Amino acid sequence: MSNSPILLDLPYRLHGERIVVRPWQAGDGVHLFEAVDESRDHLLPFLPWGPFHESPESTEEMVRRWNAKWMTREDMVLAIWDREEKRVLGGTGIHRIDWEVGSFEIGYWIRESEEGKGYVTEAVRLLIRFMMEHMNPNRIHIRCAVGNDRSSSIPQRLGFKHEGRLRNQIMDTNGNLCDIDVFSLIPGEFSRALSN
Repeated sequence: MSNSPILLDLPYRLHGERIVVRPWQAGDGVHLFEAVDESRDHLLPFLPWGPFHESPESTEEMVRRWNAKWMTREDMVLAIWDREEKRVLGGTGIHRIDWEVGSFEIGYWIRESEEGKGYVTEAVRLLIRFMMEHMNPNRIHIRCAVGNDRSSSIPQRLGFKHEGRLRNQIMDTNGNLCDIDVFSLIPGEFSRALSN
């Protein structure tokens, strides 16, 4: 692996059985806006970036900024598409990146009409395999707001270990402090997540 993350040649598309995961790119804003707009009540208050999607134009600006961060490997915000890349199902990503330690966080959301179909579980497995093959991870973690049971069921299903609860860790979009549950995998546990 290169000592400079920006020089890493990473695959642009990850193909699953039913989905494609790839970085957001120019032109995706209208598709993302549609997914968020359909799901505002569903996504809030758990995703604080939801209110920033005021129009397709503002969302297009956001996806272009995300693409720039993908290129520099500062943050990896990714789209979950259907297999034909015609419909945005949701989003995922690799965040809070610490290249020196090899510590990476996986985040995700799914549009309301696609909830409960296993797309997020499939996306998380793709990201774990991607990190194992290209990023030399020593720690992969997922943080979920307490009370967001669907979100926390993903790491539990995949065999992540519950490390604990961080009290008053984040503020939701209504200004309320929320507790966060933290789940993680370390080397030796990765393959379990891929087989669960």
